[in-house]
Amino acid sequence: MMRWAALLRAVNVGGTGRLPMAELKALVEAEGFGNVRTLLASGNVVFEADEIDPAALAAQLEEATRRRGLTTDYLLRTAADLHREMAANPFPVAAAERPERLLLTFLREPLGQEAFARLQATHDGPEALHATDRVLYVDYLDRETMRASRPPQAMRNARFPAVATARNWNTVTKLRALLA
Repeated sequence: MMRWAALLRAVNVGGTGRLPMAELKALVEAEGFGNVRTLLASGNVVFEADEIDPAALAAQLEEATRRRGLTTDYLLRTAADLHREMAANPFPVAAAERPERLLLTFLREPLGQEAFARLQATHDGPEALHATDRVLYVDYLDRETMRASRPPQAMRNARFPAVATARNWNTVTKLRALLA
């Protein structure tokens, strides 16, 4: 058995994509996965599966969610993935001092240097950005910066990969602990 964290895109945000976590847990269990636990109300679920292909798991879960009446994307990570992505954090001071304002935008596919260069060219905010293979790290310097943030528009302008979802450092830390 392999343990997975699934991060759902645009669930329970701003009144759209309503999916109570009890229903998400039941949906994942109905698909035959074990030891299912949800985290917070923003579409995070940890489970065990025999399947080791994240694309196959995502497709299965996305179809099950569509049958329930909600279209969303699932981004899957293992404990090793999250450990590696957290270790690659270029903003350790932000993680220690303002973890609620350090966002990790998880990508299904690698970003690539060209796409990150386009993102940097279209981004005009004060946030610090850094990208690795499948994560965009955004360090919001203060609460006002976070409220007035422009990275989402810059991502659209830069033709950012379509399948992405963000979690703050606190949530990622909790997910990694659930996977352990």
